[in-house]
Amino acid sequence: MNAAEQDPPEASGRFPQALLALYLVEFTLLGIRPAFRSVWLAENLPIVLLVGGIVLLSRRFRFSNTAYALMAVLVMLHTIGGHYTFERVPFGLVSDLFGFSRNHFDRVSHFSVGFYAFAIAEYVERRGLSRSRGLTATVAVCAIFTVAAVYEIVEWAYAAGSDPAAGAAFLGSQGDFWDAQKDMLSDGLGAIAATVLYGALRWRRPRPEPGV
Repeated sequence: MNAAEQDPPEASGRFPQALLALYLVEFTLLGIRPAFRSVWLAENLPIVLLVGGIVLLSRRFRFSNTAYALMAVLVMLHTIGGHYTFERVPFGLVSDLFGFSRNHFDRVSHFSVGFYAFAIAEYVERRGLSRSRGLTATVAVCAIFTVAAVYEIVEWAYAAGSDPAAGAAFLGSQGDFWDAQKDMLSDGLGAIAATVLYGALRWRRPRPEPGV
């Protein structure tokens, strides 16, 4: 195994296992009497596939604990949104605190999608797919924007072909005409924030010259 494939110093097998156990408990509890069973299924299916993919990938590539923690944020938030529907999640404390006229839980969840840019950048670098920090950051951010756009199309397709009430609950646009665009922006801003964090943690020292 080469250096790019080795576990990072902060990696711990128990930490991602604990996160997985926490998710399974949350998934089980919030699967009880959701607001719309059809919405619950639609919202949880991509998350279950995502978690399964991360588990399978972890057998060949171990991310850092920081990456796993950041990836877990979306999983936990999205599972909550699937139970209540995103526009009905109890988020009044935050809305009242900032004077929001809508429930912004979905915006927070979309922002957390961008946190996966940290793991993407980590994978690209440790696999040796790029030696350019600028390219690594660009790939991480652009990957998230791509996923964001594709997911909005999937949301639209589901809503257009489902029961009107369930479709509206799944979209969670709350009457905002520009909801899809704002969601994608939230994803992208989260990706930029995660990439900046990655740079702050991983690029604190100058890159050594080849052969040094």
